[in-house]
Amino acid sequence: MALRFLRSLIPRREKRNNGGTLRALRSLTFIQLLQFVTGWLAWTCDAFDFFCVALSVNTLAEDFDKKPGQITTAITLTLLFRSLGAVVFGILSDRFGRKWPLFANLVIVCSIEIGTSFVKTFPQFLAARALFGVAMGGIWGLAASTALENLPVELRGLGSGIVQQGYACGYLLASMVNLTVIPHTSHGWRALFYAAACLSSSTAILRALTPESAVFLRAKALEKINGGHATGDKTKIFIKETKAMLKAHWKLCIYAILLMTGFNFLSHGSQDLYPTYLETSKGFSTHSATVATMISNCGAISGGAIAGWASQYIGRRLTIVIFILLVGAFIPLWILPTSFSALAAGAFFLQVGVQGAWGVVPIQLAEMSPPAFRATFPGVAYQLGNMISAASAQIEAVGGSNIRTTITVGGVTKNVPDYATVQGILIGVVAAYLIIVTILGPENHGTHFESAKTAFEGGAGADEMQNVGMGKPRSIRELEGKDDDEVV
Repeated sequence: MALRFLRSLIPRREKRNNGGTLRALRSLTFIQLLQFVTGWLAWTCDAFDFFCVALSVNTLAEDFDKKPGQITTAITLTLLFRSLGAVVFGILSDRFGRKWPLFANLVIVCSIEIGTSFVKTFPQFLAARALFGVAMGGIWGLAASTALENLPVELRGLGSGIVQQGYACGYLLASMVNLTVIPHTSHGWRALFYAAACLSSSTAILRALTPESAVFLRAKALEKINGGHATGDKTKIFIKETKAMLKAHWKLCIYAILLMTGFNFLSHGSQDLYPTYLETSKGFSTHSATVATMISNCGAISGGAIAGWASQYIGRRLTIVIFILLVGAFIPLWILPTSFSALAAGAFFLQVGVQGAWGVVPIQLAEMSPPAFRATFPGVAYQLGNMISAASAQIEAVGGSNIRTTITVGGVTKNVPDYATVQGILIGVVAAYLIIVTILGPENHGTHFESAKTAFEGGAGADEMQNVGMGKPRSIRELEGKDDDEVV
């Protein structure tokens, strides 16, 4: 029975060209690579900014004369407002294309980063972080769809792992700036946001210079051949097809939100307060905590790439389950030691598991999504999960204020929050939840979603293909031998 259960998690392998991954890599054009890099960079920008706060909690608390728990309100607000951005920019992207909505999104992010660096009061800081939440919410869905839909099917697992680790790369870059620049500048934490604005503006320029996604170029070409529709008519079609999609896939929407709630608790619960945990509960210096954070992100980057590649062969769900089991195995090494080397090793391997599982998420959501809504559906599901898990940092902060421990630093014994126990319990529970939800969910491994109609074409809400011979358009799920009952 156990063997049969494991086999059920391994999907039917898609048909491959001779040569598999290596052949597909050699077949990539410069434009495809540029589109992928643009998507990866956009997500890296987002993460860099987000972790500017996580790396500066204690510094911000001193600057604004607040407690660290109050500073984490900024993280919560960012996560809460991301859903709004996912809806707005996801709809714009599925309606008008990937290029200019992502460009506008990045310009807005850059503007908010500049504004954040000039705030004077704590309410102003909270307002800036809430606005950033809206802008940040739009990036992930647009970045993932831009990066993945232009890749050959054989590379989408590996591409998913790499593009998702733009998040870890952004965290790593922010940690490097925090370690090497911030101690030597009079601007303090504000310099982090100066650097973030430079990165976002550069990526926006690159997006402006990179061509539109081939899917939308093809749809516009077909529209011209067929006579086309006025802008108002296309908007009406888009609204009609969106309603049809929601009616057909409402159960899938609920499942995706439940899945992403677990994933967001897993990442934010293991990352957002990690530097504060090392400084407060383990007595490390800010320098040591930052170095440990950088080591953990190296684990995250390697885990994401390995898991994304593996998912192409053993399936999305089984890969996620394996890497979450790895998370559970390394929780003790993550929280119990007192030495820097042991804790850094625990962080490295725990993040291999966390971000390994996360590395599969972009392609799992893209393949699971109604194909015409590859920006809106994954982005909104992701950010609604973020909204539900928004209080993870505050949960840990409150838990730490109630569960205490003692440490000795420099011969002085201190009573401090026991973030190790709190984080260990939270991540253990979330890992168990995610394994169950992942196993019970669908998997559309290797689906050719790039062949579907775009959201402003009739039939998109029913997952119809753009052209299938001379007959009636058929759905992607029908062509791949999948019933709607298999989807949810």
